[in-house]
Amino acid sequence: MRLGRVEIDGYLPHRGAMRLLAGVRAYDHDTIECLADGHRDPTHPLRVRGRLGAACAIEYAAQAMAIHGALCGDGQTPPAGSLLAVRDVRFQVARLDDIDGDLIIHCQCLARDTRGAGYRFLVATASNPLVSGRATVQFTPLQGHAS
Repeated sequence: MRLGRVEIDGYLPHRGAMRLLAGVRAYDHDTIECLADGHRDPTHPLRVRGRLGAACAIEYAAQAMAIHGALCGDGQTPPAGSLLAVRDVRFQVARLDDIDGDLIIHCQCLARDTRGAGYRFLVATASNPLVSGRATVQFTPLQGHAS
C-alpha cells in the first residue's frame, strides 16, 4: 500500500466514518487505484435501512478522484472539487454491503484543466466489476470560502 488511512487524511475533507477509502495502492499522472474495506460495516454512514446501495460506489470513486487530483497537483493546495455529473453508470450489483472482499476503486483521468477534470471509474472486487461510469469534477477556488 503506497498510502494508508493516516496519509490519505491529508488529501480529503472527509473525516471519521465518511472517509471511505482505506488506502491508495498505486497511482501515476493518469490513474489511481484505491482500496476500501468498510462496505460491510453495519454502521456505515451511507447505509439506508441496513443496506449500502450500489450507487454509493460513486462516492468511493469521487474520493479516489479527489486524492488523485491532490497527489498529481502542482504542490499547491488543491482546489476544492464538486462532483458535477456522472454518466454512463453501469451497475452489475444492487448493493455493496453483501460483497465479500475489499473494494478496488480504479479511476482514470481523461482530461484536466484549471476548471475541472473528467474521469472514468470502476469499482470492483478482485474478480468482478461492480459499478463503472464517467464523472466530471468542477474545481472551486478556495478564496472567499470559510474553512
